[in-house]
Amino acid sequence: MSSTPSPPSTLSKPVFFISGGIVAVAVLLALLLPGPFSTVIGAVNTAVVDAVGWYYVLVVAVFVAFSIIVAVSRLGKIRLGKDDEKPEYGLLSWFSMLFAAGMGIGLVFWGAAEPLTFFAGGDQVPPNAQNLATEARANRAMGQTFLHWGLHAWSIYVVVGLAIAYAVHRRGRPISIRWALEPILGKRTDTWIGDAIDIIAIVGTLFGIATSLGFGVNQIFAGLEHLGIFSADQEWIKVPLILLITAVATLSAASGVDKGIRYLSNTNLALAAVLLVTILILGPTLFLLRDFVSGIGYYLQNFIQLSFQTMPFFGDKGAAWVNGWTVNYWGWWMSWSPFVGVFIARISRGRTVREFIIGVLLVPTLVTMLWFTIMGGTAISQMVLRGLDLRQADGSINADTALFDMFANLPGGAILSGIAIVLVSIFFITSADSGAFVVDMIAHRGDTSPPRITRIFWAVASGVIAAALIGMGLWHGGDTAGMSALQALALLSAAPFSVVMIGMMISVWKELSREVEVIEELELEIRQREYTQRYDHRITEHVESTVQAQVADKLGPAVAAEVEQRLQADGADRA
Repeated sequence: MSSTPSPPSTLSKPVFFISGGIVAVAVLLALLLPGPFSTVIGAVNTAVVDAVGWYYVLVVAVFVAFSIIVAVSRLGKIRLGKDDEKPEYGLLSWFSMLFAAGMGIGLVFWGAAEPLTFFAGGDQVPPNAQNLATEARANRAMGQTFLHWGLHAWSIYVVVGLAIAYAVHRRGRPISIRWALEPILGKRTDTWIGDAIDIIAIVGTLFGIATSLGFGVNQIFAGLEHLGIFSADQEWIKVPLILLITAVATLSAASGVDKGIRYLSNTNLALAAVLLVTILILGPTLFLLRDFVSGIGYYLQNFIQLSFQTMPFFGDKGAAWVNGWTVNYWGWWMSWSPFVGVFIARISRGRTVREFIIGVLLVPTLVTMLWFTIMGGTAISQMVLRGLDLRQADGSINADTALFDMFANLPGGAILSGIAIVLVSIFFITSADSGAFVVDMIAHRGDTSPPRITRIFWAVASGVIAAALIGMGLWHGGDTAGMSALQALALLSAAPFSVVMIGMMISVWKELSREVEVIEELELEIRQREYTQRYDHRITEHVESTVQAQVADKLGPAVAAEVEQRLQADGADRA
């Protein structure tokens, strides 16, 4: 383990001001020219996705293979910290924080909507499943959802988080994206190249947080409208809702990881568990338990095929569906991976590489599968077993209201909707506050306790951006072009960052392999030394007796006795 100077705590002016300038220019264009800006950025993003969709599918499959191989190999025994260091956070707190930051908010939004969409959502049903029977189409819908939210998504976070955690906790580097590439970049790590990598990470993270706040508030409003608290013509309430969420997120970010972020994450995990168990009890319980087991089987049975799914024989229709869903998800997870990777690296000190990968990869995947089975399975069962229609007039599924439509068909639907609204709100807060914390750490060259004022700045900035774009859209009759443009920019950041992730994968494999070789050489040397110390006298006695026997055989007992006396005399002299 190499020794390095302590992480610097000064602000990186190029990273801070250039990333802030890029965000400011993009937001101004989205506000002043929402239509043209969205059209141009959307066209560029579509062109990129169309050109590299196959590459996204391939590289994310490689990330999954890499994560599994490292976890089960000898590399997994390396500890992310000192060899005898204990984990900084307890298992429950650690899991709740990484889960809330990773994708908790998306689970609530898409929990019922995505399986329903793939099952009965008109043209959004996968082309290779549209002609399947009801049962087969339901299995296919759940398996496709598991693909988008399971091992593949979390393996993206594993690659980034592991590379950063190793650089920070094992090698003592600052907690920033650039240092995960030091084995490749060498002395160029702390130059403009490293600045560019950190700038890409900050811009993608801010755009991702802002667009999530903007589009996510639609579900909160839809839930409040569903409960009769607001009406459809009161959409202006979305702006103060975002500002309120931002205010709470700012307070949480200002308090740091050990207070606000940790407490909110634990609260949210408990609330999510209560909601999940309640739906399981109120819904078709036995059906859901059987569906969970069946869904895991379908996912494992079709894992390889789903992992490399590009639908080339379905022409433009197949390419459009894959790019619009799977490739879009891979781009979205990669654009969020700097934020999530830095955050889970920050909270994972003291865990072994194997513990890190299993914790980040397998546990959230199983919980995610259970969540979608209960939420999505309940919604699908309402359509198939109870004959209820959760579709809109055109046969599509409204993602904003699907969850609340499903709740309405269960006992205590209003209470469940209220819990879901609180859950979504807290997930928004934890995403915004942890995002601001991570962005500020990167902007301060990896300082794990950046100044409170700049943490507040980033938290406020993400909320104000979302509120301004939502407000401007409402001013122009509900136009979402500005928000769509920022979302497209976040997705665009995934293309260059995917190359950075490949470099991270190579770097961490190289460093872990080197360290394991050194450790195994030391262990072998120690075992040899212990063996020699333990058996040296026995070996000496065996050699002496063998020599004496041979002397006696060749020269006779008298000579052998004389040789033995001389050997004993020599031994006494040496003593």
